[in-house]
Amino acid sequence: MGIEALTVGDYDYNLPYEQIAGFPLSQRDQSRLLVWNNGRISENIFQNISEYIPENALLVFNNTRVIPARLIFQKPSGAQIEIFCLEPDDPSDYALSLAQTQSCIWRSLIGNAKKWKGEKLHKEVAGTRFTAERLDAAGETHRVRFQWDNPALTFADMLETCGELPIPPYLHRKAEASDRETYQTVYAKIKGSVAAPTAGLHFTEAVFQSLKRKHIDLEELTLHVGAGTFKPVKSETLAGHVMHTEYFSVKKSTVEQLINKSGRVFAVGTTSVRSLESLYCIGEFLANNPNVNPEELNVSQWQAYGENAGRMPVDEALRNILNYLEHRKSDCLVAHTQILIAPGYDFKIVNGIITNFHQPKSTLLLLISAFVKGKWRDIYDYALAHGFRFLSYGDGSLLTFS
Repeated sequence: MGIEALTVGDYDYNLPYEQIAGFPLSQRDQSRLLVWNNGRISENIFQNISEYIPENALLVFNNTRVIPARLIFQKPSGAQIEIFCLEPDDPSDYALSLAQTQSCIWRSLIGNAKKWKGEKLHKEVAGTRFTAERLDAAGETHRVRFQWDNPALTFADMLETCGELPIPPYLHRKAEASDRETYQTVYAKIKGSVAAPTAGLHFTEAVFQSLKRKHIDLEELTLHVGAGTFKPVKSETLAGHVMHTEYFSVKKSTVEQLINKSGRVFAVGTTSVRSLESLYCIGEFLANNPNVNPEELNVSQWQAYGENAGRMPVDEALRNILNYLEHRKSDCLVAHTQILIAPGYDFKIVNGIITNFHQPKSTLLLLISAFVKGKWRDIYDYALAHGFRFLSYGDGSLLTFS
């Protein structure tokens, strides 16, 4: 049976509302930690996670930063229009778009769209006139042009001033002031995500110090998490699901570390997993396309399952990336990935995963099932029975075969 024929209903479970964490703990690293090691389950608190990670291992973090991407405009009639900025369109580069000083276009979701007939929407923000204009549609999204009349302010400034943090819809509450801090990892740097890489929310300076004492190396990459991360799989089989595409970037020095630390690579969060495993796909692709333009470095949904996929040694695939970057005199690989990791996938780079507990019938749960070789239900049954807190602000887990 091909991976496309997997029945999504097999990855469903009953998640009681009371086990969804509505808010984080006051101290991040006091969250509970479930440790799954090749079928054996134990418990601790997250502050002690270094006890379960071997010396000289490599932890890879996603350093993306969540932006206040939800904007509310009110029409003269009183109707509220919500614009949820998903990704930059013109300019398409995240950093460039957020640095614009008068105008930019973002692909967005629009709430109450039927009430927006096409007129420009306006609001006053700290003495600045802020305008939204709906352009053309593409599926569920629209291109929206934003303009403001204060060249001293960037689009990032406008979002920080009047945008709301897009906390997950399953929390069933509005964002609060505290979320601006608690819904960011302590190492968040690069603005662009509309959802946090939540496995990293448990890390504190005390945890990093304990990792350092065990000579565990740390590397960062950037994957800007899209709203599709919250989207459950609604089709009966995987064939009917379209995976969302996300931007990611990895430094040349990180690729070198992945080669040096082969067999000891721990990914912090499913976003890091998708980025790292996408690197292998790109390395394979570069073997036959060494002179490809950077904008063509996109991993498609089913690319990892092609007839000839997965045959190349990992270090060869990664060295193809290093050669490509060397040829282009670049220190960073930038690409997009739509990779779907599901049971049947053969992990190439990642040897351990630090993650939270995910929604039923989600692509995140499918990824976890793939890594633990179908034993996800043992883990989730244990977590449910022992009162673990689920989803973004919930408890953590470490999955490994060490």
